Parts: sequence; C-alpha cells; structure tokens
Amino acid sequence: MNLPVLGPMPLSAFAHAWYFLFLIPVIGLVVLYLAVQRSRRHRLARFADSEMIESVSPLRASRWRHVPAVLVALALVFLTIAMAGPSLDRKIPRNRAVVMLVMDVSTSMDAKDVAPTRMKAAQEAAKKFATDITPGINLGLISYAANPTMLSSPTTNHDATKIAIDKMQISDRTATGEAIFAALQAISTVGAVIGGGDTPPPARIILFSDGKETTPSNPNNPRGAFTAARAAHDQGIPISTISFGTPDGTVTVDGNQVPVPVDDTTMKQVAQLSGGTAYSATDLKQLEKVYTTLQDQIGYETIRGEASAGWLRLGVGVLAIAAIAALLINRRMPV
Repeated sequence: MNLPVLGPMPLSAFAHAWYFLFLIPVIGLVVLYLAVQRSRRHRLARFADSEMIESVSPLRASRWRHVPAVLVALALVFLTIAMAGPSLDRKIPRNRAVVMLVMDVSTSMDAKDVAPTRMKAAQEAAKKFATDITPGINLGLISYAANPTMLSSPTTNHDATKIAIDKMQISDRTATGEAIFAALQAISTVGAVIGGGDTPPPARIILFSDGKETTPSNPNNPRGAFTAARAAHDQGIPISTISFGTPDGTVTVDGNQVPVPVDDTTMKQVAQLSGGTAYSATDLKQLEKVYTTLQDQIGYETIRGEASAGWLRLGVGVLAIAAIAALLINRRMPV
C-alpha cells in the first residue's frame, strides 16, 4: 500500500526477517501490562469496598488511560517491521540505454488502409514515442527502403529525432536485413562512446515495417533479415518488431492498384530469432498503444529496493502521539 506522507509501505520480501524476533519482547510487554492492570484491580477489590473507593476517588480512572500504552505497543510493532527491511520493485530510468528506431519507407507505406497513410500515421506515432520516452535514453533513427539511411544518430536530444522523422521519404524496395545491420553498427559505435560501465549499455531495436523483405529476396541470405536478427541475438540486442497495416492495403503503381497486405509472418520470425517481441497494429490508436508498451519496457528497468522508510515514519509518529496522549490523559509519560 502507498499512503500520503508516509509513502510505500510493503509487507513482503523482507531483507532481515529475523528482526521479527523483536516482536517477542513486545508481546511480553503487552502481557506484562495486562497482568499489572489485572493485579491492580484485584488489590483494590481485596482491600477496599466499592463505596470507600467512590468516597476517596469519586472520579474513576477512565478507560482512555490505556490509549498511550496501546499506541506504544503499535509503534514498537511498526518499528520492528521497519527494521526487518521490507522491499518492493521500483522502476528506474535506463539512462545509458540505446534505442534505434528502424522504419520502413518502402512504397507499400503509402497505402491508405490506415488514415491518412501508413507512413503519416507511423510518423505521428513515432514522434509521440520520441516525446514520451525516458529523457536519458539515446534514441536514434534509421529509415530504409533499398538501402538504410541514418537520419539521426543515437542521442538524448529527442527533438533531433522528431525532426528527422518528418524528413522520411517514400522509396522503392525493402532491405530489412541491411537496416538491422546498420542499427547494430550504430549501437556498437555509440556504446563505445558512452562507456560508464563494465558492460555495454542496454540496447533495443524497434523495427517498424508493413511488408516482406524484397532485397534480398531470401531473408536467410548473408545480408537478409533473418541473418541480421541472428546477429542481433548474438550481440544481446533484442528486436521489437511492429507490423503495421491491414490485409487490404493497396498502392497505385503506374496507374494500377497493387495489393500490399501487411506481412506479420516475417516480422514475427525476426523478433523470435533476435529474442525480442512481435507486435502488430492496424490503426494509429493501436500503434500508439504498442509504442506506450515499448516505452515502459525500454525506458525503465525494475529493481528491488529497500522500502522501510514508511514504516519508520509511522512508528515514530505513533510513538510521538503516544507521548502526547500520556501527558494529556495520565499527566505523565508512558513509562
């Protein structure tokens, strides 16, 4: 649970669970307190009748006198939980990560089965992704048709990437493998420059396309998409693929309507071979949802961290209230 002011207060994954043994003395103190109160009542009943007690002390002790003791016991329980070291999962920004957007700009991206066109919808979603992604991530952009073009080297200046997205132009053919190899080279280069750790920075390729690879025609060719995906896997760089469009897409070529159905099969295989995940979208809303999912996966890493501060604040606060209550009710500290 997460409470205002106190913050997160988990009750799981304790780093020092043996500290709960300190609850035994707390329970002992509670039992001792109850025994003392019972003994006190027995002594009063034994040595004085009720009429005498009323005449000597007309104001009977209020039950509220027990409140400070109860609060002290609760405070000790809360402080014991804090000492036991509860922990929870926290999302930490990946400030050294490298993400390469690799976007297909082949002729099929001019299809209007996604309004206004596949290309324009893709550009809009990609710019939103660049706006929302964690600021510390190095984001780069490659467009590809017959050949890959580095439009923006990986940089934390995401405005540069958004400007580059607007510069993408439709062209012929689809060389997916070459584009992946170009992205791997860009990641390797920027990784050597970034440094800052014993291992290369975490990296991811987001491959956006709507159709089959045409150059080369065989994706298992040495420069083909499947070969490039295997190379990405060997380098520990997963490829998240996004196949965008519908089975009914068409483009006009020399006055003729040419079918350009979306090809999910190739994209799924590329993702699988690289150790990544395949996504598909048939409209802008679905595409933005995919990018949001990727942003959450890529922009942050989940680590388990200590979370005892909330319980510590609560314990100290309740202890302070117990002291105030003792002064107001019993006119003395709860000792």
